[in-house]
Amino acid sequence: MFSGSIVALITPFNADDEVDYQSLKSLVEFHVEAGTSSIVAVGTTGESATLTVEEHVKVVNKVVEFAAGRIPVIAGTGANATHEAITFSRLLNDSGIAACLSVTPYYNKPTQEGMYQHFAAIAKVSKVPVILYNVPSRSGVDMKPETVARLSKLDNIIAIKDATGDVTRVAQHKELCGDDFILLSGDDATGLDFVKLGGHGVISVTNNIAARDMAEMLQLAKDNKYAEAEVINQRLMGLHHGLFIESSPTPVKWAAHELGMISCGELRLPMVPLTEAGQEVVKAAFKQANIR
Repeated sequence: MFSGSIVALITPFNADDEVDYQSLKSLVEFHVEAGTSSIVAVGTTGESATLTVEEHVKVVNKVVEFAAGRIPVIAGTGANATHEAITFSRLLNDSGIAACLSVTPYYNKPTQEGMYQHFAAIAKVSKVPVILYNVPSRSGVDMKPETVARLSKLDNIIAIKDATGDVTRVAQHKELCGDDFILLSGDDATGLDFVKLGGHGVISVTNNIAARDMAEMLQLAKDNKYAEAEVINQRLMGLHHGLFIESSPTPVKWAAHELGMISCGELRLPMVPLTEAGQEVVKAAFKQANIR
């Protein structure tokens, strides 16, 4: 369930700046048909930072409804205030999600002990497994492997999404947390290398656009067919980088709209549309990936 090709799903909006649930339903169907392993709803790529609490909970519930048991749904429930993260966990405990994904507290820059206490408090109230999410480039703090190891000893903290891009952490986490602790990459560009070194899968932005390719690549990696997986990875490398040419999810929402996957590519301020220069980079990535 928590392995292979997992999509960090975008949240589509309409021209009135409201969540476009029809497009959301279409995206879920796309991933079911493409063989995506799991869906992360309302994570960073789902613009969790600009959704209201009510929207956040409704989007997760709708993704669960649209998935209808055909694909597991992981809910983004992170916040920089521990009480807010706990509130999201409580609101979604009985929603039908398979797990929650909780990011390191951003902006307030807690210590390693502060991060430990934050996630320990969330684990106490969560009825579903908790996946830690370490993304220093966004949060301003780096949860060290030793802290992850302490948290891995708690019963329902089962995994980490590591978006550091540092593949040496795979071995560190394996040694400190044990073989049963699930390791997921949060960095598309190094995701295959992460899996080659013993990781279990990738929570991917590229997957929004190239879901079948990502699913095939991760299945080949699981089958130890790394040379074949690398052929796909190199073809997708332009997307891995191009979808981060400007602040995510700006490029991937533009790409999804350009490909007719969503009704429009609207974002909420302070996110703004992809520049013309950024569009050219993504178009070149489409060509490299044989998308169109």
